[in-house]
Amino acid sequence: MSDPIVVCGAGIVGLSAALGLSRAGLDTVLVAPKQPLPSKAPGVYCPRVYALSPASQRFLAEQGVWDMLDQQRITPVESMQIYGDASGQVSLNAWQAAHQELAWIIESDELERVLRQAVQLFRVTWLDDRFDNFAQRGVSLASGKSISAPLVIGAEGGQSVVRQAAGIAHHSKPYGYAGVVTHLRVDRPHQGTAFQWFASDGIIAFLPMPDTSDAHQVSLVWSMPQDQADTLMALDAAARAEWLALRLKVLAGHDLGTISVRSAVYAFPLFCEYSDMVAPGVVLVGDAAHRVHPLAGQGLNLGLGDVQELLHVLVSKESYRSPGDMRVLSRYRRARAEPVLAMRTVTDGLHRLFAVQAPPVVMVRNLGMQLVDRLPWVKRRLIQGASR
Repeated sequence: MSDPIVVCGAGIVGLSAALGLSRAGLDTVLVAPKQPLPSKAPGVYCPRVYALSPASQRFLAEQGVWDMLDQQRITPVESMQIYGDASGQVSLNAWQAAHQELAWIIESDELERVLRQAVQLFRVTWLDDRFDNFAQRGVSLASGKSISAPLVIGAEGGQSVVRQAAGIAHHSKPYGYAGVVTHLRVDRPHQGTAFQWFASDGIIAFLPMPDTSDAHQVSLVWSMPQDQADTLMALDAAARAEWLALRLKVLAGHDLGTISVRSAVYAFPLFCEYSDMVAPGVVLVGDAAHRVHPLAGQGLNLGLGDVQELLHVLVSKESYRSPGDMRVLSRYRRARAEPVLAMRTVTDGLHRLFAVQAPPVVMVRNLGMQLVDRLPWVKRRLIQGASR
């Protein structure tokens, strides 16, 4: 029996990689602590949600995961309303590109829970351990065990120990902004619409969520200046909820009516990061390889795209080449270079553009949004690009 491929990290991207490799017939070992997930309860939703693109949805369906998800906890996004910080506005609808949905909103815990079940069903070996360092022909673990492996996949997120131990070049730039997330009650139904505002104090998104017994619901993702986020998080829970409700009412009251906070509020710093992605016998996927601004909701989609491409490269390689051969891994790096760079350029560029408050820039960017809204072929290209 050949040595297994080792996947380090059991988040969504790591679990997807281990599952995909196993389904493809490749011997795989998953190395990560088995952290318990919160129990699922009616009306209680994980504060971290993702917008899955059609490409990600298809990949999860191919892996047998999509149909295992609780469909009552998934919300399709059929349209999107984007507002500038003046008169700019863009309306996107799935039908404009002959699609039924633009995306699907799903909780992190729900997706991770089902992926864990799938990994168990396919009998992937899961070691409740941590990567420590590289050994002569594989890896050494925190427990003192060693595993011989032709390829190690780093999927442990932005602070990847695999990446650091492999000496893979990494570039990180803090935005000076924080992502503030929570769930909100709203008076009016969202009707499958996501809302986004490029405001003077950050970029604010409302993502449609399942209705609860007491109200309609959306998830808030606010890219907020770090000092403002620090001030907000220093307030007690009641004052924090009141401040958010008043500020968001000004933005979204005409669309969704009265707004109130219905869950805990969390904040995390935002970074733009990227790495070289490969080294001999080592490959990075997901946040271990790159992190982009969340304004387009594409971080997880990029990670699942990494996994999909890596599976393709490994399954289609010449039989005489090792999975860790740099000629094989270079194919993965080349295939992912363009989509990762394109997404980083778009998200970083939009963040920079809307951070400038000079009146001429404000006028030009809002006029640009008005122009886009009048050009159906541009909208179609935007939707098709996001779908991939």
